[in-house]
Amino acid sequence: METGTISLEDAAKTFFEDYAKLRAEIAKAVVGHDEIVEGVLICLFAGGHALLEGVPGLGKTLLIRTLSEALHLQFARIQFTPDLMPADITGTTVVVETDGARDFEFRRGPLFAQMVLADEINRATPKTQSALLEAMQERTVTVGGETHQLEKPFFVMATQNPIEQEGTYPLPEAQLDRFFFKLHVGYSGREELMEIIDRTTSGISADVQRVLDTHTILSYQQTVREVSISNDVQDYAVRIVLATHPDETIATPKVKTFFRFGASPRAAQTLVLGAKVRALLAGRTKVHTDDIKDVALPALRHRCILNFEADAEGISCDDILANLIETLPVSIT
Repeated sequence: METGTISLEDAAKTFFEDYAKLRAEIAKAVVGHDEIVEGVLICLFAGGHALLEGVPGLGKTLLIRTLSEALHLQFARIQFTPDLMPADITGTTVVVETDGARDFEFRRGPLFAQMVLADEINRATPKTQSALLEAMQERTVTVGGETHQLEKPFFVMATQNPIEQEGTYPLPEAQLDRFFFKLHVGYSGREELMEIIDRTTSGISADVQRVLDTHTILSYQQTVREVSISNDVQDYAVRIVLATHPDETIATPKVKTFFRFGASPRAAQTLVLGAKVRALLAGRTKVHTDDIKDVALPALRHRCILNFEADAEGISCDDILANLIETLPVSIT
């Protein structure tokens, strides 16, 4: 199998080397959070979007800003607030006067970038949140009946705070489903906090170098899609998704008890693409079932809806999914 003019094996080796360089540049500014960094980069190379959830001050925005510095891409940051309007994101048509003649001109908004940081996305109203739906799925923006194509690669990274409910608007299921991964950003450990203090109180700024450009990223996104996956492994991914539906016969007892709705077909696509990136990171050009398992939680946790019983008993979506992954047979005999 060929990727452009070189073999898939050679492309995979180059991918791994560039990935290591990118991780090294990010590590200059971001301390720890290895799983989160890897999750964000998997989203990037799989062509998906990332939703980072965590309390303030954990470095979510810093991670995304650092990634933008390491990539030679157009970057835009949107601070979501309750008074933000859709036109503030997409852009608007204005009247311009040239040589005494009036005409309409479209002024592009910050959404017309290759990397978009949607900071505290759940603080904007549903009307404004919905302005992202078309861009995230079709990579286009329609304003005034005219459709504008977004430049590739197009990557949305959103952050949200899970504990402040007043003045926030939960993301609708249709928008959550458009995020490739939902990543939970936790607290740093003792050694990591010491390192953070040393870096941030010494007056020394991290010198992050640009590693990848548009052409290289698009090339690697194509390489990811050429990684092979057997029918058995792909069937395992499909069965994981079907097992999240409480009315399916293969659903686990916990799923049937605590899930109201299961994951969508996008979840199966996410499992396969995410697993292909994981395979490349392991130096392989073929997906294993362990690759599927490794990406299952971030791929599914935001696509499954708990019922009232789960809320009442304090059962988390991750608990149910972990049990599903542990108990679902890898193969059918």
